[in-house]
Amino acid sequence: MQNFLSFCIIQIVLLAVVLSVHTYLGLHIIRRGLIFSDLSLDQLAALGVIVGIGLGIEGGTAGSYIISFLAVLIGAVLLALIKPQSSNIPREAVIGIIYCLALVASFLVADKISGGASYVTQTLSGCMLWVTWPLVWVTVISYILISIFHYRYRDKIIGITDKKNVKHENFWDLLFFITQGIITVLIVPIAGVLLAYAFLMIPAAIGVLFTKGWPDGLLIGWTAGFVASMCGLLFSYFFSMPYGPSLVLALGVFFFGALIYRVIKPA
Repeated sequence: MQNFLSFCIIQIVLLAVVLSVHTYLGLHIIRRGLIFSDLSLDQLAALGVIVGIGLGIEGGTAGSYIISFLAVLIGAVLLALIKPQSSNIPREAVIGIIYCLALVASFLVADKISGGASYVTQTLSGCMLWVTWPLVWVTVISYILISIFHYRYRDKIIGITDKKNVKHENFWDLLFFITQGIITVLIVPIAGVLLAYAFLMIPAAIGVLFTKGWPDGLLIGWTAGFVASMCGLLFSYFFSMPYGPSLVLALGVFFFGALIYRVIKPA
């Protein structure tokens, strides 16, 4: 019983903090139509982890996080600056190409590492063994600082999302993607690429289903995401199922439940 309580407490704190910022950023991503931008950054973070392992740097260490951040920083620069002017090449195509290259690079690097396939799988599904209280507190502090930044400059960031005329748009776009990259680097090693993407997209999508407002969308998305994550967490623990896939499945079930409810009661 004590082990179960310890397991739940550390996961509840981490999930509550992670979902708060991910849901907010997810609202931006959905409203901008850059649906797979986070997935490309997630995969770049995973690539950094695998490259670090190839260099002899154990996953979950400071060195591993630094390499992941450098990879994500490159992706953030590309996402902010490469905006095709031709309508024949949508921005989402560039994002898809970045993801594809990051994924292929991960396979190529893993192929040269002993047991590389298992590392690729681990970056997709995450590793709960890396969740420690020091990591949780680093995550909490980082997310608080990111939240302060987004609140302080909300007129710039939200202005870009709402398609208003914002001076130095590329600069603020870069800072937006860098903050998105920071949370990606922190969460991918423990949650995995798929769950990190689900954290960002699914709660925000549920919020968008019911409101166009920012505060209400954040509240609805965070609440639904947190309850769904708790269900997935308990399912994973009691049935000895993989952590990442269990939470993704729970979030997905909640999303389709919300979608069905929205169809039945459109008002």
